[in-house]
Amino acid sequence: MTRENIVKTINSLLIEEFEIEESVISPDAHLKDDLGLESLDFVDIAVIVQKEFGLTLKGEEMTSIRTLQNLYDYIYNCYQKK
Repeated sequence: MTRENIVKTINSLLIEEFEIEESVISPDAHLKDDLGLESLDFVDIAVIVQKEFGLTLKGEEMTSIRTLQNLYDYIYNCYQKK
């Protein structure tokens, strides 16, 4: 999977599932501060990543994901290891 596909998929899911305005979505957007995501939303994101990408996000890994770029990179790096 390409980095572009990952970005497009994640951004679409944020817009659809969390009703986030497309105008605030950028790689440097902070998940909590800029996008308004809360703790339970991170659980939903983990489920979505599992469903869409077949990857399991562990709790300790989620704590290091603070921006959208972190999330894109995490998914991309997991695909590179496969």
